[in-house]
Amino acid sequence: MRGNEANRVISVSQGGLYHCRGGRGDPVYYTEDSSDITVTETLPSKPTVTLQPSWTQIYSGETVTVRCEIQGGEGAQWTYEWRAAKLNTPPTSNEYRIIRATESDSGGYSCRGRRDYFFSEWSDIITLTVSYKPKAKLRADNTAVPVGGSVTLTCSVNPSSSSGWKYYWYRDEKSSEALTTQDAVFHSNGQISVSQEGLYRCRGGRGNPVYYTEDSQSVRIGKTVTVSGADSSSSPVWLIVGLVCGVSLIIILLLLLYRCRRTNGAVNEQTFNQHHQQPVYSSLLAGDRCGYEIIRRSENSDNGPAEDVYANVASVIQLKVINKTTGQRGDPEESSDYNNVNLSGCWVVDQTF
Repeated sequence: MRGNEANRVISVSQGGLYHCRGGRGDPVYYTEDSSDITVTETLPSKPTVTLQPSWTQIYSGETVTVRCEIQGGEGAQWTYEWRAAKLNTPPTSNEYRIIRATESDSGGYSCRGRRDYFFSEWSDIITLTVSYKPKAKLRADNTAVPVGGSVTLTCSVNPSSSSGWKYYWYRDEKSSEALTTQDAVFHSNGQISVSQEGLYRCRGGRGNPVYYTEDSQSVRIGKTVTVSGADSSSSPVWLIVGLVCGVSLIIILLLLLYRCRRTNGAVNEQTFNQHHQQPVYSSLLAGDRCGYEIIRRSENSDNGPAEDVYANVASVIQLKVINKTTGQRGDPEESSDYNNVNLSGCWVVDQTF
């Protein structure tokens, strides 16, 4: 009970039957008591448990504050009771702080208030989940910076239900300085565009003090290699044209080679037939004499190629007589008369090429 004598006004926080009287002088002279006034105490609403920050998904190492709030009980002297699995000595204040949370801090939390012999209801249970430290994920829409263009990088933290993240970007493996607007174009939270080659990585951070995730895997961004004098966008077209021209040239060469081989084959076959055609001679002698042709092709290395055998066959035929009985061979000139040759002999034509 608090009073204000000057204004004869007091404030009460408990229900009951109240009356008053006045007094003055010394010794005090009192007036009669006033009529009674009944004050009814209004019960507060059911307490509510809140988290600060308000993330139900917490990661190991983060800091979170659990708070119990009683609406309508402001000004009253409350003590608090907590239900939580890990709280061996539950606090009596309306909040307590979990520093560097671990998985054992996971679970349901509820509270109620007490004032003298009055107890409020228990609050609804709020569930806190503590998981291992997450790792950021980096994705690039391209791994090569196009000429005059840029590459878009996207950083995220899974699961997507976790919130409150801001993203920090780094270039080169040993660099600990985050990228600024001078190094990249920052779009929506978690997405940037870069035009400089290098090794990029990212991480998420939230809270105060800032709690950081593990760094993402690194992604190397390089420069697009272009052909001098050709637009990079037309390179695939030129490549296709070059392939078609190359294949066409190979086919043409194969066709020409095939025709050349056929032509040479036909010529060789004709020459072979001409050289191996057996000349037909009329019967040299009557009777049971046989003709053996001796044809010798004379070659004159001084006068150039040898004359055609068949065109000059009459000039190179030498008839030789072989006696069937003796097997002796001799020139016709050694015989006295061709007409007197022994009919038992045999004419031989010897073709020497």
